[in-house]
Amino acid sequence: MNTKLTLTIEQKVIKKAKEYAKDKNRSLSDIIENYLKTLTKKDQAEDSEKLNPIVKSLKGSFKMPKDMDYKEELRNRLEEKYL
Repeated sequence: MNTKLTLTIEQKVIKKAKEYAKDKNRSLSDIIENYLKTLTKKDQAEDSEKLNPIVKSLKGSFKMPKDMDYKEELRNRLEEKYL
């Protein structure tokens, strides 16, 4: 269930955040929700120890299509590169 939330944020920050969301083809609400989920995740400490800083900064920034087969996609990319 979604609930409306009112936040007070500097106007410049909102403008930049909206531009960022538009560039990523995502809604600002979605980005903020995923960020809050990351902050409140119980086992976040365990995950952050395993991830290097670059990967950690990218976490949650990509939504994979539900029907995407990761192994098939990886195999295709490697075949293109090496064959």
